[in-house]
Amino acid sequence: MDRELAPELITKSRRKSWTIGAILLISLIAIIAWFKGILVTSVEASRIRSAVAQTGFVENTISATGEVIPAYEQIIASPIRASIRRVLLTPGTRVKPGQPILELDKSLTQLEYDKIADQLALKQNSIEQLRLKLNKELYDADVNDQIKSLTINKLNAEVNDAKRLLKVGGQTPEDVTRAENLLHIAQLEKKQLENTLSYNRQSMSASLKEYEIEARIEANNLKVLDHKLKQADILTDRAGVLTWVNEHVGSAVSEGEMLARLADLGSFRVEGSCSDMYAEQVKTGQPVIIKINETPLRGQITQVKPAVQNGVIQFAIELDNNRHTALRPNQKVEVFIVTNRAAKTIRVANGPAFKGKQKQYVYVLTSPNVAKRREVEIGLSNFDWVEIKSGLQVGERVILTDLSEYEHLEQLTIKQ
Repeated sequence: MDRELAPELITKSRRKSWTIGAILLISLIAIIAWFKGILVTSVEASRIRSAVAQTGFVENTISATGEVIPAYEQIIASPIRASIRRVLLTPGTRVKPGQPILELDKSLTQLEYDKIADQLALKQNSIEQLRLKLNKELYDADVNDQIKSLTINKLNAEVNDAKRLLKVGGQTPEDVTRAENLLHIAQLEKKQLENTLSYNRQSMSASLKEYEIEARIEANNLKVLDHKLKQADILTDRAGVLTWVNEHVGSAVSEGEMLARLADLGSFRVEGSCSDMYAEQVKTGQPVIIKINETPLRGQITQVKPAVQNGVIQFAIELDNNRHTALRPNQKVEVFIVTNRAAKTIRVANGPAFKGKQKQYVYVLTSPNVAKRREVEIGLSNFDWVEIKSGLQVGERVILTDLSEYEHLEQLTIKQ
């Protein structure tokens, strides 16, 4: 005998049926929508952007980034060990040549200057004393030499007299010998005096030269300190804008420590960087295109830095027009390094339709209302142009809008 089903089982069965039905209905709607999309063969004219194929040059480029910096930036350093007494100008101030930036306490350097000046005066006084002393010694030696010459003359006369007297019996041979010995001794003493005189002259010259060299060293040290003291008046030597100033009044600064930076904002250059995967293609002398918003500026790479940091290479760019009004300091810009160039080729404006493949499909307008799919071969490309090696003729209009959703269709209708 049949038994009635429990109400809970009946309700559960009905819910299952409704769920299955809903899933089937949603799937059917999705399939219909999909087929409807496939069957769509038209696109609104307002959705598309197109360009005409033309003849011209196309440059292949590598994308990089860059920062605009002043072409000239001067670092002003402290010439002496001092402390900052007063800051006269603040960052951002436009300056003219000769304007004071800050004031340093130069007392320590001034004391050292005075000390060296006193040492130089002592050296010069010592040189003068030595010169007087040596001149006296030379004079005395010269007088002694003259006296010795007179003594020799006298002894020479006595020898001659003794020899004459010996002939007449007035002297003995021993007297003559004694006189000759005295003469010989006097002659040797004269040679000794002459040798001493010559030595003293040479010694005097060497001693004076040594003292004069020491004095010249002190004088040079004094000139260096004098130059540093003059430089310690921290002045601008050209027109520009102060980009940084040490504003810590009272702080001590060492010799060579930076006090301020002065930039010439009339001209600029660009510091660029890109991935090291392009290291082989980035070389000095390569042309570069700088894009500031929609303004392109041209230049060339003047230096490639040898070091690679964090997978990035850096390079310096000199601009053809480094005074363009669009340039601003510390401005981030797009950099495109030109690696190749094709002249008198078919080109089309770059757009989303081009995917970077060597061969791909694009839609070509054969009439205002019809676009047909066509395979083209892509060559060089950059942010402005794409080279078409084959598949297009000059004067044909290409749709630049991305129509990947219609790529299965050979032909599209353009709704006006």
